[in-house]
Amino acid sequence: METIFNHRSIRQYQDKPIDEKLLNKLLAAGTRASTTGNMQVYSIVVTKDAELKTRLWEAHFKQDMVKQAPVVLTFCADFNRFTKWCEMREANPGYDNFLSFFTAAIDALLAAQNVAIEAEHNGLGICYLGTTTYMADKIIDILELPKLVVPVTTLVVGYPAEQPPLTDRLPVEAIVHNETYRENTGAKIEEWFSPKEAMDFYRNFVKENGKETLAQVFTDVRYTGKDNRFFSQAFLKTIEKQGFMDN
Repeated sequence: METIFNHRSIRQYQDKPIDEKLLNKLLAAGTRASTTGNMQVYSIVVTKDAELKTRLWEAHFKQDMVKQAPVVLTFCADFNRFTKWCEMREANPGYDNFLSFFTAAIDALLAAQNVAIEAEHNGLGICYLGTTTYMADKIIDILELPKLVVPVTTLVVGYPAEQPPLTDRLPVEAIVHNETYRENTGAKIEEWFSPKEAMDFYRNFVKENGKETLAQVFTDVRYTGKDNRFFSQAFLKTIEKQGFMDN
């Protein structure tokens, strides 16, 4: 039995379908997640069709696991359904704003994590795709998402064809602050990050990218300020296009 302490991202999958009963169990687990006001302002788009998966593969920077995994789940912030219900009951909805989008995005992410945990509990592997927000406008077109619906994360799900080692994590002390926020001193930063920097994997990572430090790999190669600003603007425009920035 898998536990959260054995979680690892799976990027290679067996050519084996997920039983429909099991898939429905995963999705039901998602609907049991905590949600703001019990509104459940999220939706899950299940994609198994090969042609649609190929289009999603292209949108997700051609990551092969999108085509390899039998199921692709796109989790969306969704105030469309709730807004229509309000209007049908002669209530005046006010959810065309950024706070509502953020609320719905939180709901969607909580549902996604429930699905991920239940999938691993049942011997499946998962991987989150951060490219969802980068390419939200393309994914909206592919999945035909209406107004007040925005994709916020994606899970590929299937039977693992690999068993990668557990990914390192910072010590709990680095993450947890007791009572109030504790300032991160230079000495503590050294203590927390030095073990990571000393690992052979990261030393090779730095060398392969032609950098002097691991931090430079993140700032200059993987997540650059230029790219962050570009995709931030693109995502904000997509949120606006979907009707969340009207007020």
